[in-house]
Amino acid sequence: MRLLKELKTNEPEDFRNYLRMNSETFEELLKLVSPHIKKQDTVMRNSIIPEERLVVTLRFLATGRSYECLKFNTGISPQAIGCIIPETCKIIYKVMQPKHLKFPTTTEEWKKIGKRFETRWQFPNCAGAIDGKHIRITCPAQSGALYYNYKKFYSIILMALVNADYEFIYFDIGKTEEIRTLVF
Repeated sequence: MRLLKELKTNEPEDFRNYLRMNSETFEELLKLVSPHIKKQDTVMRNSIIPEERLVVTLRFLATGRSYECLKFNTGISPQAIGCIIPETCKIIYKVMQPKHLKFPTTTEEWKKIGKRFETRWQFPNCAGAIDGKHIRITCPAQSGALYYNYKKFYSIILMALVNADYEFIYFDIGKTEEIRTLVF
């Protein structure tokens, strides 16, 4: 955490590169997720503070590094990181979704998206831009060929829909609810 404080104070561009967000955005996100990821200290050990939990999650999302690699930057065991990242991702989604991921529910909202595509990109009658990606995974135990794709590796599928201003309006990860529990 000393590195993070130093970057925040002396090297704001390095801070942004390290976590892929500026310090103000980080502090705002930390304030939102802290009540949900704060753990209680016990007589056996002190808990990992919310700031460290959020930092290790953001580094994982920003770099895709292994838990084994992240342990050196954070001083947190890979086993603990394996619990912290999915939990923190769920909480980030829970607190950010109502404000930042609004799926249109009315005809008027869809028409507004279409109008924006037409005015900004000269692309009429477009309700969104969609794309997908195979996220490479290690084959889950006892899954057989369920996750094996046509590209000849194991993966889950990430699909997203954005509006004309690159704002996500929908996304889906995986094939079943079981996969979502693996990712989040």
